[in-house]
Amino acid sequence: MVEPHRVAVLAIDEVVGYDMQLPALLFRIAERNGEALYDVRICGVDDQPVRVSAGYTAVLDHGPEALAEADTVIVPGTRVRGPRHEGTLPDDIAAALALIRPGTRIMSICTGAFVLGAAGILDGRPATTHWAYADELQALYPEILVDENVLFVDDGDVLTSAGLAAGVDLCLHVLRADHGSEVANTAARYTVVPPFREGGQSQFIERPVSDEGVGTTASTRAWALTRLGEPLDLATLAEHARMSVRTFSRRFRAETGLSPRAWLIQERVKHARHLLENTTLPIDRVAEESGLGTSASLRQHLNAAIGVSPLTYRRTFARS
Repeated sequence: MVEPHRVAVLAIDEVVGYDMQLPALLFRIAERNGEALYDVRICGVDDQPVRVSAGYTAVLDHGPEALAEADTVIVPGTRVRGPRHEGTLPDDIAAALALIRPGTRIMSICTGAFVLGAAGILDGRPATTHWAYADELQALYPEILVDENVLFVDDGDVLTSAGLAAGVDLCLHVLRADHGSEVANTAARYTVVPPFREGGQSQFIERPVSDEGVGTTASTRAWALTRLGEPLDLATLAEHARMSVRTFSRRFRAETGLSPRAWLIQERVKHARHLLENTTLPIDRVAEESGLGTSASLRQHLNAAIGVSPLTYRRTFARS
């Protein structure tokens, strides 16, 4: 019998209850042949009850000693003042984090990234948080490479997610990386959530609504969606929009939150997934018709987007 992977969820005062509970739910579902794959413990920085931001107090079964035994430590979102607003790390949190063994995988959900930032764990690394707080995270911790557009960032041994439901995306991503798509998909079905979501949190960021007429990139985006299998470079798109490349790039990012190249890849992957689900075209043809070129390129982009190969995706999601 293989010992389950030990996960410690560190609940810090003013913890976001949703963030605190969802890793325990998702990782405890994961099993193989009836045996649990994870041992999940929610712990505090001491043995005291923890205030939850929703207006109640949680009594936890474990103290910081769980951190010293964990293979993965998860820091949920929190409103704790020092890391969130002052760029400081209180002594009790620092002492708890010091118990984490070298080589332990560390994850944050939503504003939990501020705690990792205050501890210096994210210095020089790409990371994300809820889009509404991304500017604050960058200002408080300028050494972090903050990306407000993604649902989560996997930087190997340190992973961060955007707000609330993006924590689900990150946990499913980890399940998939640890134990494959079947385990992750089973957890997703049990909790009635999609195994993965398209795009990033840029689609949720508040932006002024553009007029769909002259001066926007909307018509060019619609035009490009009908020609994903054709060569579409930045100059071609800008020419269709009757803008300079520089102006087109600026307006495109302002309207979509993505660069034209990133948007094209996203839409081509989306189209490839549609073809894999709804046709029996060979993988090479799917790559060609979606504009991704070769099966190797399709495999690379699909794996980067959702963590599975084209064949695995087709076996899992093809319509009967």
